[in-house]
Amino acid sequence: MLFENNDFDFDVLSLAGFNFQEPNNYFGYKNEEKLVSTKEGFLRGNMWKNEYEPYKGMTYVKLTPKNEREALLYQIMEYDFAVNDLNLYLDLHPEDESIYEKFQEYVRLCIELKDRYAREFGPLTMDQTGSQNYEWMKNPWPWDKSGGSMYV
Repeated sequence: MLFENNDFDFDVLSLAGFNFQEPNNYFGYKNEEKLVSTKEGFLRGNMWKNEYEPYKGMTYVKLTPKNEREALLYQIMEYDFAVNDLNLYLDLHPEDESIYEKFQEYVRLCIELKDRYAREFGPLTMDQTGSQNYEWMKNPWPWDKSGGSMYV
């Protein structure tokens, strides 16, 4: 625990209201109830059920993909976000096995989606290039009228 060998009978985090006596219940939920879906987490900006408070009643806008390519890219972005958010949590709570299992599932799904995207639409990253051609140069850029994207 933080500041374990201090002369006080309390620690800094307990003063802030954190109860670490129940190691897998930091947010007041059972592990399987803590998370929202990847889509909801991506739109909200966090994966945790009780950590979203809209600013002055405003809320997020649901994005609608225009075609299959954008829909697949949107899914990749959702899982990438979920992986990053759960990774941050696991940095502080490495003993949380159910969240770690969910993290591994999201990593696996994200890799599968990126591989599918690379097969169908071309590489997303340099390590996905399988030919001598640089396909991303042929794709429409976000500022092209034909290109456009809901993400830019």
